[in-house]
Amino acid sequence: MAYTQKFQQMADTAMAQVQSVLPDQVDALLVQGAVALDIRDKEEHDADHLAGSMHVSRGKLEMNIEGVLPDLNTTVLCYCNANNRGALSANTLRQMGYVNARYIAGGLKAYRALG
Repeated sequence: MAYTQKFQQMADTAMAQVQSVLPDQVDALLVQGAVALDIRDKEEHDADHLAGSMHVSRGKLEMNIEGVLPDLNTTVLCYCNANNRGALSANTLRQMGYVNARYIAGGLKAYRALG
């Protein structure tokens, strides 16, 4: 998908500011108590998502996250289909005080590619 230059620049900046998690690290982090946070639209989440993941769409993240995830120390693994929205969301969560907010590098597609 072709993104606007400004959007991609914002996403690239977010990726540079937030730690990523490799897809092959996700399961181990979830076992250790991390929360997978699907920030995609409802239709995307309904079509496929990580088992046990929470869903808060990117458009409502700032408004709703504290109600569903009050602990600012929780390791949060934000994901979208690839990178951009996950990184933007993790960066937003960091700005809101979620000190362990990260994004899954390559998103759901990369995770599913593991088999």
